[in-house]
Amino acid sequence: MASIKRALISVSDKTGVADFARALADRGVDILSTGGTAKLLRDENIACRDVSDYTGFPEMMDGRVKTLNPKVHGGILARRDNEGDLASMREHGIEQIDLVCVNLYPFREAVAKEGCTIDDAIENIDIGGPCMVRASAKNHRFVTIVVDPADYASVLTAMDEDTLDESRRRALAVKAFAHTAAYDGAIANHFSALNTDGSKRDFPDVFTRQFIKTADELRYGENPHQAGAFYADPEDDGLSMADCPVLQGKAISYNNIADADAAFALVRDLGDEAVVIVKHANPCGVAMGAGSQAEIYERARAADAVSAFGGIAAFNRPLEADTAALIAETFMEVVIAPGFTDAARKVLAERKNLRLMLAPSAAPVSGGLEFKRVNGGLLVQQRDAHILDRAACTVVTKRAPTEAEWNDMLFAWSVAKHVKSNAIVFAKNGTTLGVGAGQMNRVNSTRIAAHHGGDSIKGSAVASDAFFPFRDGVDALAQAGATAVIQPGGSIRDDEVIAAADEQDIAMIFTGIRHFRH
Repeated sequence: MASIKRALISVSDKTGVADFARALADRGVDILSTGGTAKLLRDENIACRDVSDYTGFPEMMDGRVKTLNPKVHGGILARRDNEGDLASMREHGIEQIDLVCVNLYPFREAVAKEGCTIDDAIENIDIGGPCMVRASAKNHRFVTIVVDPADYASVLTAMDEDTLDESRRRALAVKAFAHTAAYDGAIANHFSALNTDGSKRDFPDVFTRQFIKTADELRYGENPHQAGAFYADPEDDGLSMADCPVLQGKAISYNNIADADAAFALVRDLGDEAVVIVKHANPCGVAMGAGSQAEIYERARAADAVSAFGGIAAFNRPLEADTAALIAETFMEVVIAPGFTDAARKVLAERKNLRLMLAPSAAPVSGGLEFKRVNGGLLVQQRDAHILDRAACTVVTKRAPTEAEWNDMLFAWSVAKHVKSNAIVFAKNGTTLGVGAGQMNRVNSTRIAAHHGGDSIKGSAVASDAFFPFRDGVDALAQAGATAVIQPGGSIRDDEVIAAADEQDIAMIFTGIRHFRH
């Protein structure tokens, strides 16, 4: 086991570095350091040598050149079992460096600041740091590289237990290569999105993103013959399924994650207390508004009790015991909520296969990017975080909607945003009555939703995720018994569609925005 006699510490993120350096010094490790890190260590009464004193060259060019020196890189890269390398070290007075603790200039944070210029961005490109990190990671047979403050404690423990072996050093090296890869990716993304005048485009010419596997491979992908894994996106500013620990139940599956994400995305858009039940990525029952949580859940489940069996239930309030008792009555795959009362946990503990996912927040998603893989490429778009403002809507029919119809239309619109297109949603009194999803034409979506709703949809409101291209869709709504419809508008036959609504005494609202979801 290689011992650590000398460490080089130079970090931008100084979290915990003084305690780490002190612990190394207490173990007899000689410490080299630079700039602000060296000052911090001395202020903490931790002995260290300046790298410039060791190399015989001062820091120069405003700190651009300080560790780019053969005495630094030779001490890192020398193979301890290669006599030629050792002879070169002796000839040139190079000391062995056994541990390198380095993390890089905060480039991503710097360019995110308002008013960041090209010169500012350039000055935040680290050169010496990545060189040391890569050199140390390359020579991990003999050198320990530490780039993450979260690893300080485990490295010290491994030193004390004499378990800082090549396997552990290789794991740290992999983390280091990922660190520099993400750093270089951020630089490429930023500069390839700049116009010649320094303004920035939404999408760079070169797009690099790093995803980190969250756990062991999933049991399988969508189907048993497909392997699958879950990778988290550290740069996503929305809530990730990776942030939602599983509190009980079987191991989470590929389809569970996809469906839980769909369910929770919708329930987060509904400001009042709400319940969403999803099956195969589409909401089959949604309810919100008046009543206890248990009553709201009952309405959501009753909206399509057949589809709810084996579904995913999402809540935007902590789960209560009465609701848990209702959930326990039928088979559900996953329940996701921003909290679970102790009493609810006790009730559901008997359903040992039921997964409970704890979400750290139920706030609506505010931004971020969405990706869709296609053969030969990647589609990238801004996440659809639009929340409809009633004041932005336009009444286009002779009859204006009643207040109750307004409420039902806005609720149905929120649901339709999360339904696969062509999407049609019938709703009344804060509950979905029929959902038509994923059909090749809007009329069939309408008929499917109306058939499911039956007589209950008389007097309901309807949302369509995109415009009606012909009046036949409106005629189908009228035949089903709907009295109000909200849709984007924008068809070349809007006049014909509006006339059909007037003929049927249906109130119609245009939003001017669509939520088409493939």
